[in-house]
Amino acid sequence: MSTKVNYEEVEAVGGGLHFLRDELDCENLGVSVLECEPGWTGKPHDHADDGQEEVYVLVEGAATVTVAGDEVPMEPGDALRIDPDERRQIENGDAESTFVLVGAP
Repeated sequence: MSTKVNYEEVEAVGGGLHFLRDELDCENLGVSVLECEPGWTGKPHDHADDGQEEVYVLVEGAATVTVAGDEVPMEPGDALRIDPDERRQIENGDAESTFVLVGAP
């Protein structure tokens, strides 16, 4: 069975985060699209409690992801894997950016 959804048709949470897990009927994988306004900064967080590792793929724009205090500059096409225990925060650059965020325990 397959499921298709256009992320733009899924209501955004917090301005620009489109959670697709439920819409795609995913059982073991979370997928989201994050649209960031210029200068936007995300909430610092980790996934130590749920054991979810994540991969952030920057599709367009430029941003910096701070992981465990280390700044990782991101350009379109870059993918960054983050351990569940690592604290992370996205800081967008001067233009709009779009990330695809994928996570699984």
